[in-house]
Amino acid sequence: MSADTDQKRPRTDAAVTKAVVPAAGLGTRFLPATKATPKEMLPIVDKPAIQYVVEEAVEAGLSDVLMITGRSKRSIEDHFDRAYELEEALAAKGEKEKLNSVRESSDLAQVHYVRQGEPRGLGHAVLCAEAHVGDSPFAVLLGDDIIESADLLRRMIEVRRTHGGSVVALMEVEPEQVSLYGCAAVEPTDEADVVTVTDLVEKPSPSRRRAVGRSSAATCATRPSSPSCTTPRPDAAARSS
Repeated sequence: MSADTDQKRPRTDAAVTKAVVPAAGLGTRFLPATKATPKEMLPIVDKPAIQYVVEEAVEAGLSDVLMITGRSKRSIEDHFDRAYELEEALAAKGEKEKLNSVRESSDLAQVHYVRQGEPRGLGHAVLCAEAHVGDSPFAVLLGDDIIESADLLRRMIEVRRTHGGSVVALMEVEPEQVSLYGCAAVEPTDEADVVTVTDLVEKPSPSRRRAVGRSSAATCATRPSSPSCTTPRPDAAARSS
C-alpha cells in the first residue's frame, strides 16, 4: 500500500453519509423483460426494485445517493425526478393518495448520477464513484438483494465505525447453492455477529457464507489487506482493516 493511499485512509469515526448504487448492468438474466426496461425498474408490488434500495439507504441515514448508470437507464433518473404534468393531472382530479405516491420517490434523497461508459464489471462501477465520494467512507448497495429493514446496513456502519476498514454482508446458504456465489472463509471474533474474513473465493468455496449486496467501504482510494466480518441475522458483514 502506498504512502499516498495511507494518507487518504479515512478516520474510523468519520460518518458514513453517502450511498453508491451500481445500476449499469444489462440485466440479461431477466430477458426479455429487460430488453427495453432496466432491471432496476422492474416492479415489486407497486414500486420499482431500485426504490426499495434507496429507501433502505435513507432509513439508515444515508441521504446522499449516487447511482452508477449506463445507456438505456434514463427511466431510473426520471423515476427519482419530478413529473409535473402527471402531478398537475392528479391534483386536478383530487387524487391525493396517488399524488403523494408519485412525489415520494423524488423527495426521498439527494440523488446524483454518473454513467459507466461501458460494462467493465462491478469493481469499475464502484470506482466511477471516486470523484463523488472523495476521501469519505461510503456504503455500496446492490439492487440484486432487496432487504426489508435498514437494521443490517446500520449495524454494518456501526461495525466500520468501531473497527475501521471495509464491511461486507454475508449470508449462509444451503450446500447445494454454494457454487452459485462467491463465498468467504471466516474466523470468529468476540462479537457474536462479527467474524473475520480471511479469504474471499468463488471456487472451491471455503464455507457456506456467500456475499450479499451490501458493503460499507473505506474510500475508493483504499486497498484493504485483511478483511474482518460481522453477522447480524440473517446476514453477516465483513470488515477489512
